[in-house]
Amino acid sequence: MKENRKIKVGITHGDINGIGYEVILKALEDSRMFELCTPIIYGSAKIANYYRKQLDLPQFAINQVAHATEARDGACNIINVVGEDTLLEPGKATAIAGKAAFIALEQAVADLRNGAIDALVTAPINKDSIQSDTFTFPGHTEYLEASLGDNKKALMILCNDSVRVALVTTHLPLAKVPAAITKEAIVEKLEIFNNSLKNDFGINYPRIAVLSLNPHAGENGLLGKEEQEVITPALVEGRENKIQCYGPYAADGLFGSGLYSKFDGILAMYHDQGLTPFKTLAMENGVNFTAGLDYVRTSPDHGTGYDIVGKGTAYETSMREAIYHAIDVVRSRRNEAYIHRNPLRKQYFDKGKDNVVLDLTKDEPTD
Repeated sequence: MKENRKIKVGITHGDINGIGYEVILKALEDSRMFELCTPIIYGSAKIANYYRKQLDLPQFAINQVAHATEARDGACNIINVVGEDTLLEPGKATAIAGKAAFIALEQAVADLRNGAIDALVTAPINKDSIQSDTFTFPGHTEYLEASLGDNKKALMILCNDSVRVALVTTHLPLAKVPAAITKEAIVEKLEIFNNSLKNDFGINYPRIAVLSLNPHAGENGLLGKEEQEVITPALVEGRENKIQCYGPYAADGLFGSGLYSKFDGILAMYHDQGLTPFKTLAMENGVNFTAGLDYVRTSPDHGTGYDIVGKGTAYETSMREAIYHAIDVVRSRRNEAYIHRNPLRKQYFDKGKDNVVLDLTKDEPTD
């Protein structure tokens, strides 16, 4: 059994001009973190040391390694993926910082795919400055789906201990959202969400609330027909597929009344519909989790924080929770695989069909 071995967590440094290094270093200050996992930063020891000194953070040893397979348990490891001459301009969005963010992400993803690390935690990137001929995606989620999906679809889930919000559409202009809200898309996301709540969060019979697209859930078609023509039929199909899904609910009513707390997950139609209430509820400890893939990736739920770079005021709670959640998902998936390693053969009868008696000592049923 491998489920008890030390989990290797790769951490990309994100935008080097943002608060990435501050929250990473603060999250790893506590030596107890090394009892849970072996962290490996994909970044630069020189840049890490610069921010540590500038922010007057406690000094702790950083073990420089050439590859993740050389990482030492019980230590903070770092792989230098960018040159020592990389120009820092704290608080600014630059092409150099975007390139440095992509180099770290690309190498960490390669190591995640080949098994050198067990999980990936990504520090925030600037979605504009990272754009290049090799990165043409609106965010991490879309890039990871293309790089690691193997024809599987990714699902963005924002979570903490009390609420989990998933999105049908992610980084999409608002004007394009209605066309992207289809019955097929909602059913697909419901299935991914339901499976993730079971396998990644350990919830056996998850209850999912589905939000409406229009105000007041469309008011019976007065304010929009998507609820009647698209969302409700998707819910019917979801329930036929044995998914406990309910709605559509108006977002303001669901969150404003506290009804969201009665569900294990909420499926929102678009980015700000789900993330605005989530971040209001869980800004300091929220985690962005990419579900639906065979690989584990999490991230803190905040951005680059250019306005507070170098001030020492960035909260590391979200980064710490992202690392914890990555560890939890790896463990949960290993446990699920172990539990279901030898599934029992089907031993029940379908009502109303001609059945035969099973002789469990043989490979085939007998009359």
